[in-house]
Amino acid sequence: MPPELAPAALTLFGDRLDLAAAYAELLVTDGVVRGLIGPREAPRIWDRHLLNCAAVAERIPANATVLDVGSGAGLPGVVLAIARPDLTVTLIEPLARRTSFLIEAVEQLGLTRSVRVFRGRADEAASGSADRYPISGDVVTARAVAPLDRLATWCLPLAVRGGRLLALKGSSAAAEVEEHADVVARLGGGEATVRLCGVEVIDPPTTVVEIVRERIVGQPRPAASKRARAGRARRR
Repeated sequence: MPPELAPAALTLFGDRLDLAAAYAELLVTDGVVRGLIGPREAPRIWDRHLLNCAAVAERIPANATVLDVGSGAGLPGVVLAIARPDLTVTLIEPLARRTSFLIEAVEQLGLTRSVRVFRGRADEAASGSADRYPISGDVVTARAVAPLDRLATWCLPLAVRGGRLLALKGSSAAAEVEEHADVVARLGGGEATVRLCGVEVIDPPTTVVEIVRERIVGQPRPAASKRARAGRARRR
């Protein structure tokens, strides 16, 4: 860790800073080898990734259930679980090589009591299937995986009523909020708000778009099991 980042890291991770350092080591070694983190990102793993994600914890209520959509290498889900041991976190990721890394990382870091890995898409998690119950959470996080309209489509159905989407964004946040306001409203979301997290702790602070799910708009249908889909295909 660069020495100048140590005060911010201690503020955000407290007595779990050693655990955050162990995760950082996983990311810059195994994460790079397995293609989850680009080699050029390794020198910036603290400021651009860990601290950036940990700052979002200030927008999450105590003892909340958190669903991290498109978790990839565990950003921000694993970081939030380290910074906030009161949270229960589910990492939602469809790609096998990423879920394998996440499962191994959760075990190595000793987070198995508070973190689980769901292999599948967000819509599959929200609708459930013949094999799995639907899941939902108080807070749904996503980090720069898509424009806001698509993020809201994927993530808001996973939030309980009164729960919220926290989408980590960059400089386009305000423009996306304005552009996609109608889509968010149709999905039952309230007015999107741009928040700055980690002010006076990290520079620059983390930009987050926060949307509260005010209304339940329809209910997702359970996804058919593979056996049921195969049966329909044969009947055709």
